[in-house]
Amino acid sequence: ALEVPDFKNALKQFQKLVEKTVTQKTKERLGLYIEDDDEIDYDKFYTTTQTLFGPEVKDHNVKAFFRKISNNLDTRTEWCEIFGYFIGESDALSSQLKEENMVFLVSEKQQITHAVVKRQDVIKGIVKVPHLDFTVTSSQKGVLTIFNNQRKSFCSCPFYFHQDTAWITGCDFLPCLKCVVAVTERTVIIWDYKSKGSQNNCFTIRPMENGLLCVCTVTMSDYLAKDNILMGDDKGYVHLLTVTSDHFGLKQCKGKKESQLQVLDSKTFNIVKRKLHDDWVVKVKYISDLNCFGSCSSDSIHSFVLDDIKRLEDNLPVKEFSVPRGVNAFTYCGKAKVIVTGG
Repeated sequence: ALEVPDFKNALKQFQKLVEKTVTQKTKERLGLYIEDDDEIDYDKFYTTTQTLFGPEVKDHNVKAFFRKISNNLDTRTEWCEIFGYFIGESDALSSQLKEENMVFLVSEKQQITHAVVKRQDVIKGIVKVPHLDFTVTSSQKGVLTIFNNQRKSFCSCPFYFHQDTAWITGCDFLPCLKCVVAVTERTVIIWDYKSKGSQNNCFTIRPMENGLLCVCTVTMSDYLAKDNILMGDDKGYVHLLTVTSDHFGLKQCKGKKESQLQVLDSKTFNIVKRKLHDDWVVKVKYISDLNCFGSCSSDSIHSFVLDDIKRLEDNLPVKEFSVPRGVNAFTYCGKAKVIVTGG
């Protein structure tokens, strides 16, 4: 299928296709339609739709949409229905849903039956690592897990704290070091999951000045020999931590079978930070398509920031906007070229 970079243009073309199909069906019912080369049957409707939107469009969803407009020419339709997300027909619901406020998610579901956490524990972070086909999870009480989607196998590290009783608040994957990073209120954890046998090399970087609430990895082509980690805290600061293999060694300790836990002083690392919000930073994310990072907060004035990562190292103004009661979540869609926020 063809790639259509301009999603809005694709929507306009799809709307014209629907209108033309409805007009044809109306004329057919009135006995006024004359067959020609432009006649739209289901095969032509499906092929055109898939050309506009690509392989995300599934045959059964398009078929249901085509059947809907064919059986009821006056029915209300939404373009998202071809992706399998159907709008309810209730008038009460319809009155509440406005087009500019509608957000939907299309995803494949997979159930993992293995118990990766114990009772009275919950998963706090899930990260997909596409190039390795990994899924990384972190539990609130300290279990880091890697699920290999191809091999259907688990690699788990029960990191229960002896001196630090804080909960894990987020995790991500470091592409250069090929390690897992997680954060607690005062600690950064680096887990070398590649350790052989029962060895699990874990490094903790402490103490951090403020309570860390979220973490993400910066993926940039000019950072091939190091990993950069973005973190948000409970005082409105966004931190940038740079780590290399020299910091950890990442060497196996012979003759010891138990997990290795090494504490590293945070003062020995290059950490820059800048106060961007006046309340908790609840999410940080690096958007490689835009070469920018985003951070959001429940702060009503400095709710969402989107700018170059270099702004963390200077005092130049940042691009931001405000939302009453702040922004709790956001994501970027490369195909539609939009950022969606939730408050």
